[in-house]
Amino acid sequence: MILKSFIFPLLLLCMLSGPTIASAQVLHNDYQGTYHGKVLEIIDEEIREIPGTDTEHLYQTIRVEVLDGPKEGEIITIENDYLELDKGDKFYFNHNIYIDGREGFGIINIDRKGSLLLLTIIFISTIIIFGRWQGIRSLTALLGSFLVIMYVLLPGILNGWNPLFASLLVAGGILFAAIFFTHGFNRESTVAYMGTMIAVLLAGIFAIFAVHITDLSGFASDETVYLNFNTNGSLNFTALLLGAFIIGFLGVLDDIAVTQAAVVSELFSSNPKMNGKEVYKRAMRVGREHVGALVNTLVLAYTGASLPLLLYFSTGSAGFTTTINLEIFATEIVRTIVGSTGLILTVPIVTLLAVRYLKGYKSKHEHTHHHVH
Repeated sequence: MILKSFIFPLLLLCMLSGPTIASAQVLHNDYQGTYHGKVLEIIDEEIREIPGTDTEHLYQTIRVEVLDGPKEGEIITIENDYLELDKGDKFYFNHNIYIDGREGFGIINIDRKGSLLLLTIIFISTIIIFGRWQGIRSLTALLGSFLVIMYVLLPGILNGWNPLFASLLVAGGILFAAIFFTHGFNRESTVAYMGTMIAVLLAGIFAIFAVHITDLSGFASDETVYLNFNTNGSLNFTALLLGAFIIGFLGVLDDIAVTQAAVVSELFSSNPKMNGKEVYKRAMRVGREHVGALVNTLVLAYTGASLPLLLYFSTGSAGFTTTINLEIFATEIVRTIVGSTGLILTVPIVTLLAVRYLKGYKSKHEHTHHHVH
C-alpha cells in the first residue's frame, strides 16, 4: 500500500503532528496484556460520524465480565467502536494503563475458537469420508507441511536464515511429504517429486528475475511494516517475498506433477506397445488442459483474496495504470505470472521424466485424484 521509501517519514510525521497528550498516551503506556471477556449487557449504543469523514459507525458502551488474567471475575465497562457485539458474545481485549494512571480497554477481536473448531472437524470428516485411507494420508502430509512451516521455516528466518534459501529447503520437505505420504512411495511419486523440484528451482530463478526488474521491495502490506519494526529491520523483505512466492505455488505444482505421472503410467499400461513419443504427445494434451484450468484457479484465487482492495481502488480517482503500478497490486501480478510459469514448466518436465522412467512400470494402486493443499 505504501512504498518502502515513504513508510518511515510518514510514521514520523504522524507521531510528531498528533496532540501532545495523545502522543504521550500512545508512546508511554504500560501494556498489561490481552484478555478474554464476555458481554453481559449493552448499556448504550448509537450511530456516530467518524471525525473527519462522512462515514457513520456504531458506537457501543458495554458491561463486560473478565474471564481470565489478573482481573478475572471483575465487571468492567468498555467503550467499543471497533465491531458490533451482542449480549453473550465472547471477545479479546487489550488492557493498558496510560501515563496519567487511566486504564484503557480496547477490543481487538471476537472469539472464534468454537466456530473454527467446528469448521475444522467438518473439513477433516469430509476428507476422511470421501478420501478414506488416502484422505488420511493427505491429512498427515498437510499436518507435516504445517509443522515444518511453523517450527522450521518461521524460526529459521527469524534467526537469520536467508528467506529465499530457507523457503527452497522447506519446499523440498513439504513436497516430499505431500507427494510420498499422499500417493505412496513408488516410482510415480519419485518422478513427480523430481519434476516438481526442478520446476520449483526454475520458477525460483524466474521469480528473482521478475522481482528484480519490477523493483518490488516486499513492503506491500501493513503487516510487513509491523514485522520490520518488530525485527529491528533485520529481515531481507525482498528475499522474504521470493520465499512467499515459492511456498505459495507448491500445492498446484504438486497437483499437476502427480497427475502427469499418473497419465503417463496409465497410457503405458493401457497399451504397452505405444512408443514414448506417442505417450508424450497424449500426456501433454492432458497437461495443457490441466494447466489452463489451474492457471485460471490461481488468478481467481488471488483476485478473490484482493477483492475488497480492488473495490477500494475502484472507488478512487486513480486510473487503471496508476492502480496496477502500486506495489500491492504489482506483487499479486508478479505472483500470478511466476506461479503460472512454474505450472507450465512442470508439465513437460514431469512428462519427459515419466516417459523415461515409467515405461514398463506396473502401478500397484488405482489412480485417483485426491489433493489436499
